[in-house]
Amino acid sequence: MDKTIASPKKSLGAIRRKAVDLSHFNPVRESQSSPDQPLPLIMEPAADQVDLADWARNNRDYVDQKLHQHGAILFRGFNLSTPQDFERVAAAIYKEIYAEYGDLPREGVAGKIYTSTPYPEDKAILYHNEGSHMNRWPTRISFFCVVAAKEGGCSPIVDCRKVYQRLDPKIRQKFEAMGLMYVRNFSDGLDVSWQRFFQTEDRAVVEQSCRNQGFICEWVGKDNLRVKQRCRAVLKHPVTGEISFFNQVQLHHVHCLDAAVRQSLLSIFKRDDLPRHVYYGDGSPIEDAVMDHVGEVYEKHAVRFQWREGDMVTLDNMLTAHARDPFVGPRKIVVALGDLVEGAEIDRLNGTRA
Repeated sequence: MDKTIASPKKSLGAIRRKAVDLSHFNPVRESQSSPDQPLPLIMEPAADQVDLADWARNNRDYVDQKLHQHGAILFRGFNLSTPQDFERVAAAIYKEIYAEYGDLPREGVAGKIYTSTPYPEDKAILYHNEGSHMNRWPTRISFFCVVAAKEGGCSPIVDCRKVYQRLDPKIRQKFEAMGLMYVRNFSDGLDVSWQRFFQTEDRAVVEQSCRNQGFICEWVGKDNLRVKQRCRAVLKHPVTGEISFFNQVQLHHVHCLDAAVRQSLLSIFKRDDLPRHVYYGDGSPIEDAVMDHVGEVYEKHAVRFQWREGDMVTLDNMLTAHARDPFVGPRKIVVALGDLVEGAEIDRLNGTRA
């Protein structure tokens, strides 16, 4: 009689465990809002308990590469909840956080984080590259949402490479050839005071600081300060070699203000005395029609996303401009600046002269 011999059951210990190769596992996944919209690149956790600061520190070159490609990264879903969490991530992305920026209020006594620009909630802050009206600026800027507005309050971003390409060639060439002249009047009660901006009460210290930064410095009236600064309007990125419309022309030009605000200011001040204004580099006026065209190009290519609390956005400040929409309800966005560069160094790297 045939006998069926059963195979002995394998013990658990005898089963060879299949090795799992984790060397290529990326705890961060990437996506775009749409195939034809690379700005911003969206990064989200692909696993539980991802420490974004630790990951960013170990992948700084990769983050830089993505910033050069996309211009901006939106980090979402990483359980960041406080400005301290945000600062830790920013410090991992940047080589150095900048903590001496006079145009923004500090978030606290400790740390290197600022609150966003204090400006009326019902008004927009127009497109600009941070610090581009100076001869030294941050190459990185990050924003973190502590409290999202009930309505509105987006922080639109725009690829300045596209802006440059889409401008009317004659207008673009004029900006490129002439540059810009920013004029700022530190008038008590209308802007950050010169004492706060320069962090001193000593006029001699202010004058020396202006000389060091290449400003033309004038004392006006009893205790008001006027500074002028000639800057580029267009920049060649030192890493990618791409041309970017890099400036704050829309943020400074009086024509870009709401009509009622503009008329009120011009009824009070001569143009030379306006709190902020901008001219072509030779001091000649930038035509209102040119500013209308610039505004149309910015808005046509702007990208908006709704803030979620815990979101962090990092920009390559030389490739991407940012703005702020009006909003309703409490809103708190904090800011970190980093990796400053001198305009003269950019010119040296590009083999050009300002």
